[in-house]
Amino acid sequence: MDVLRFRDDRTGSYAELAARPSVPLRVCVHGPSGGAGYGLADVRVLLVADVLTRIAELGGLQVIAVLTAASLPPAALERTASALGIHPPVFCASSVEAEALLGRPADVHVAGREAGIGDRVDRMLIDIGPVDDLRRHTAGGDPACLEAFGGSEPLALRLALLACPHHQPVELTDAVLAEAGEVVSRWRHSVAEWACEPSRPIPAGTAQEIARAFDDDLDTAAALAVLHRMESDHVVPAGAKFETFAFADRVLGLELVREIGRLR
Repeated sequence: MDVLRFRDDRTGSYAELAARPSVPLRVCVHGPSGGAGYGLADVRVLLVADVLTRIAELGGLQVIAVLTAASLPPAALERTASALGIHPPVFCASSVEAEALLGRPADVHVAGREAGIGDRVDRMLIDIGPVDDLRRHTAGGDPACLEAFGGSEPLALRLALLACPHHQPVELTDAVLAEAGEVVSRWRHSVAEWACEPSRPIPAGTAQEIARAFDDDLDTAAALAVLHRMESDHVVPAGAKFETFAFADRVLGLELVREIGRLR
């Protein structure tokens, strides 16, 4: 992978970010503006930064990520990020300190739309859409509670957020989370079954489609659509399905290989 293509939300047009393995990709992640509270929109910002990091590393690149916040992020936000498989930034610092820690100006800024930082940065900006939390029960309003987003399967929230393009708003409902949890469970079971069959290479067209989705504006929704389509394709060998899902999950982070060897 030589180029990542994003919509630069400072300009509203697409821009290409050339990346070389010898030069780390420097990412500035804009966290909560302050105080002890946080919301699912803050979680989504961290998730998109995680996806960006995974895509870059899949292409053999190094990533240095700094989380900027007015104060240390709430411990609950860190617990939520961990539950969702979000890799923590290398550093947490004020906006003044961030550039020094990165060693130069950030290549990419990742921020929630409500942060309104477009007029304060001169590098590429990935603006993250808001999350409209429409759940009936939110476990006291704390999104860090696992019961608040999918019961015993916190990665249901990760899938629900990844299923929508990052620049679009997400409407999070109990039904959306329940469906996402069912998909995660079903895919893990299927991957474990497919793993019992002889391995087959990922179909060339499918590999290109997934790579193009990841490299073109971090389009996890398009990559997920490929998996949904392949799941019900009776022509593709089980071994090829396994390799495809395992490969895509290196970015999606849904732990789809977790049930391998556990089937009864």
